[in-house]
Amino acid sequence: MTYTRILGTGGYLPDRVVTNAELARTVDTSDEWIVSRTGIRERRLAGDRETTCDLAEQAARVALEAAGCQASDIDLVIVATTTPDRVFPATACLLQDRLGIHGPPAFDVQAVCTGFIYALSIADKFIRAGSCRRALVVGAETMSRIVDWSDRSTCVLFGDGAGAVVVGAADEPGILSTHLHADGAYKDLLTANTGVSDVRAAWPGRITMRGNEVFRMAVTTLDALVGETLAAHGLAQGDVRWLVPHQANTRIIAATAKRLGLPMEQVVVTVDRHGNTSGASIPLAFDTAVRDGRIRRGDVVLMEGFGGGFTWGSVLLTF
Repeated sequence: MTYTRILGTGGYLPDRVVTNAELARTVDTSDEWIVSRTGIRERRLAGDRETTCDLAEQAARVALEAAGCQASDIDLVIVATTTPDRVFPATACLLQDRLGIHGPPAFDVQAVCTGFIYALSIADKFIRAGSCRRALVVGAETMSRIVDWSDRSTCVLFGDGAGAVVVGAADEPGILSTHLHADGAYKDLLTANTGVSDVRAAWPGRITMRGNEVFRMAVTTLDALVGETLAAHGLAQGDVRWLVPHQANTRIIAATAKRLGLPMEQVVVTVDRHGNTSGASIPLAFDTAVRDGRIRRGDVVLMEGFGGGFTWGSVLLTF
């Protein structure tokens, strides 16, 4: 049987740092208010001429190096993004060209904050089916482009960045299972309020969120998702060594950790340093913990995410 293993990781954050104190000079907020409700202390913003593909390229090159792979070894490119460079071609195609990869399939996945989970699940299916041997999976976002910087309820939350993994076919289990869900009935609770085909509203759209309702849904949904994921393998809470959650809010992260019975020391938290980077947040957090030595080969890791749509999902893997 063919399995999918993570061969290498990479991450990239733009240079510009925006602190809570800086935001407090333009909207009615404070460092204490932001930290107490979200855990975020600063976020990174892309430069004026820096695009999602620019961020994705940096993270991808680091992941390729970590995996010991050449770009020519990659036979599938998937980019999870809500903020593509162009309507078309896909940011994955733009990235493919940057890396000098010619011929293999390349496409974007849009599932907002759960996008990387969706993309990694798709890559796993390609590899298990024998359709490819090595895939580059990237989560990259420039969320600052669609933030309403006068809305204190959302502008404090989001940032820009990219994370990437190279996955490859293996004889031993790596990705154990993936679990994907969505329910469009909640579309208006967290949304960017227009799109290319919607002529009724001004372009570009801006993020709007009904925060309390999103928080309640996220906690409830992720609680059930953890149970579903563990039950699929007959695992107990203590069998998971690391939780790598979507980096949206430390209160949501803590609630999920409690459901797993994990102390926060076994939860990878990076939201304080870059805010909610949507589809980039999980691979950024994973890369951080791999590089600082916390996550080691053989560790059982649970990745989980929840985002606009609503979408939610998990990946259970042995690193």
